[in-house]
Amino acid sequence: MIPEPLLSLIRKFEGLRLKAYRCPAGVPTIGYGHTGPDVSMDMPPITAPQAEALMHQDADVFYRACGRLSPRLWLEGDAKHAAIADFCFNLGTTRYKASTLKRHVDAGDWQGAAEEMQKWVWGGGRKLPGLIARRAAEARLLA
Repeated sequence: MIPEPLLSLIRKFEGLRLKAYRCPAGVPTIGYGHTGPDVSMDMPPITAPQAEALMHQDADVFYRACGRLSPRLWLEGDAKHAAIADFCFNLGTTRYKASTLKRHVDAGDWQGAAEEMQKWVWGGGRKLPGLIARRAAEARLLA
């Protein structure tokens, strides 16, 4: 079961777009930040229930993936696991896997993890207000 804090973070920070668009990284995206081979700029719009289903599917993938990468998350409760899963949803598991953030999580150093998370706010060479807000929301769940 996907924890509600994860779904809430995704809804809040991804927003709902029923028509395909390019995210800041230039990747075709639809719904609540859904990307992949099934998304193209010329696809027809989707419905809100379809977007919700895609979000649940994507959230489940990242929730499980970050739990595999940092097994301690399964023991820490929904909030901490949701914060790291949202980070992975936003930035990908590859970045998380090699990060200092992961080292803090694996050591159970939640203060260090919250502080480290605040560094991941850059996009296109500048600090992005949306990423600052997202990292702050995730960090609050690590407290």
